[in-house]
Amino acid sequence: MKLVGMDVGSTTVKAVLVEDGRVLWQDYQRHNTRQAEKVLDFLGRMQAEAGLTPGEGRIFFTGSGAGLIAPLVGGKFIQEVVAVAAAVEKLHPDVLFVSEIGGEDMKTIFFKPAGDGRSKQVFMQSACSGGTGTFIEKTARKLQVPPEALAAIPYDGQSLHKISSKCGIFAETDANTLVKGGVPVEEIIASLFEAVVYQNLATLTKGNTPLPEVLLLGGPNLFFTGLQQAWRRHLGKLWQQREVALPEGKTVEALIRVPAEALYYAALGCVEIGAKEPAGVAVYLGADRLRWWIEIGQHEQKAKEGARGLVAAAGDLERFLEAYGAPRNAEAMPLVPEAERVKPGRPVMIGCDFGSTTTKAVVISPEREMLFSCYVPSKGNPIEDAQRLLRQIREAGFTEIGALALTGYGKDLLKDIIGADVGVVETVAHAKAALHFFPDADVICDVGGTDVKVMILRQGTVSDFRLNSQCSSGNGAFLQGVADRYNIPLHDYAEKAFQAQAMPTLAMGCGVFLQSDIVNQQRKGWSAEEIMASLAAVLPLNVWVYAGQLQNLRAVGRKFVLQGGTHRNMAVVKAQVDFITAKVPDAAVFIHPYSGEAGAIGAALCALEHWQDGAPTRFRGFAAIEALAHRSTTNAHTVCNWCPVNCKRTFIDVQLPGGEGRAWSKVPVEAGWERVISGNSCPKGLVEDANEMRAVKARMEEQRRVHPNLGELVREEAFIRARAESAVEA
Repeated sequence: MKLVGMDVGSTTVKAVLVEDGRVLWQDYQRHNTRQAEKVLDFLGRMQAEAGLTPGEGRIFFTGSGAGLIAPLVGGKFIQEVVAVAAAVEKLHPDVLFVSEIGGEDMKTIFFKPAGDGRSKQVFMQSACSGGTGTFIEKTARKLQVPPEALAAIPYDGQSLHKISSKCGIFAETDANTLVKGGVPVEEIIASLFEAVVYQNLATLTKGNTPLPEVLLLGGPNLFFTGLQQAWRRHLGKLWQQREVALPEGKTVEALIRVPAEALYYAALGCVEIGAKEPAGVAVYLGADRLRWWIEIGQHEQKAKEGARGLVAAAGDLERFLEAYGAPRNAEAMPLVPEAERVKPGRPVMIGCDFGSTTTKAVVISPEREMLFSCYVPSKGNPIEDAQRLLRQIREAGFTEIGALALTGYGKDLLKDIIGADVGVVETVAHAKAALHFFPDADVICDVGGTDVKVMILRQGTVSDFRLNSQCSSGNGAFLQGVADRYNIPLHDYAEKAFQAQAMPTLAMGCGVFLQSDIVNQQRKGWSAEEIMASLAAVLPLNVWVYAGQLQNLRAVGRKFVLQGGTHRNMAVVKAQVDFITAKVPDAAVFIHPYSGEAGAIGAALCALEHWQDGAPTRFRGFAAIEALAHRSTTNAHTVCNWCPVNCKRTFIDVQLPGGEGRAWSKVPVEAGWERVISGNSCPKGLVEDANEMRAVKARMEEQRRVHPNLGELVREEAFIRARAESAVEA
């Protein structure tokens, strides 16, 4: 009798076919949201390659996507923790603790002796991405680390940094901070491994001690060498702290095992349980009903449950693209033809926006003409990002720089290093860019890679603003992460989303719960295109209601400006326009003509004002910046001790002419180098230690002596006279 065990997970399908205790067929593939189609493919291959026959073979399912599929082929559903436990008990009777990490869930199983057998204590988490494979892969994609390199990055020997383990969204924010602080990618990945193990031990042990032997299962535990090393380090340390006696002659490494078939334990457990079921249970009925479901049934159900797509009718898309496809008000900063951009003797202004996912720059003329724009993906080191960006500007022929202004996450770190004239707060830069093109705007909505900014204006000035940078809900990185997961290039997102005739209804709110909702919709058969359309449709709710906390959109105005790189996605723009006009029927919605470069344009306009004031530029020059040498240090000596948080800072030392060095530091640096500190969570962390704090205070006192506070002196003298006069009268 042939027995099939199939694990239909949130990201992959795993299957084994066993006969008389021998595995005849097995495979593991990503399903890219097409779970039913991948199961159908597996069944067809098993029938052709391993002799699976309807009416004779038996089939058992497990996994988050199996509940709907199993009845269609006659299969029986088995809860996945039960399946994993059955396989472990059969293959590893001495194991006392199991950790299985999947794409979007994690499970721990404790085995304890009980009478003649063993009892099981099971804990599972599937509602949060923290500690899962997606937790690692999403950040690795952001850092542009390919899968093969991710698998080889070690944990041992790396400097570790604080990354939130409780939530994938907060972890992404922490990783972004480390990236902008110049921390090497390998150290960030190792810190992610640390966070994954910490999350599993902190949330899924519930006070129990994982005892040896230990079994690590699931794709992340199998494929990531650094994750295995992190488990061995933490469990070895835990056993030492809790005085757990190890079996004689066994090392920690030998007691923590990762089997070669770690991917298939849930499927193998299905076979183990299925072999004990009565003969008539879970008889394979063939794939006809599953094929009917894929071709007809799921579409009928979608028509009943779903909403219409982003495009209501045939002409709707054409009318929308006609109204919003071409930029408006671009004449406020005309784009100069390439042949006329560079003029000898004419200074130009540069504005740079060091964003979370990309770094942008624009070059404008004194007449406020757009001469040049460029961008580079953020590779993890802000100094190298700046070098690559300025290299493009130099290669475009611009040599005479009037002024340089920076904005974005990297502005504080880079201002003195590259010699910027102005550091511009992000909200100011984006407001300035919008008002230059739309001076009577009421609301500016800027959706970036990892943040959302909503600015409410009154009479041309910002009267209120809402900033969301701690959650991925409603921002571009979440859209990009979903597109990457479906292997769809970001520039094709809108085209794919507009193809959806219907779409599921996704829940507004936390990005983690939204991810779980997406998984639920996958199980119901919704395709990648339909889910992407729904994600674009829910983005305005997350931007305005969830992140912006604006329940009454009509109260903030009627002229809305949409900018930020995410609004280059026309599916997002369509959803935004529909949402805003539904709430404010007489609203006028405008797309910034240079949506992705808005922050850089605002910075360039501030640079122009600096130049018009007659101040000389501090820009160090292209050659000097290209030749910059730098090194990063993160160790016990860089930890900030000003408060109990103990931020693990990074000292970035840059070789600059006239650099004073820091011979007195615990991490000394010779003359000719300057230090920049990153990774701090408050301004105090910018001061290295108590010695430097004393020097800072001494400089402040000297400044007070040279430039006294006249108001304070007058007040002190007034009180002295009052006291003296009172004494005389007495």
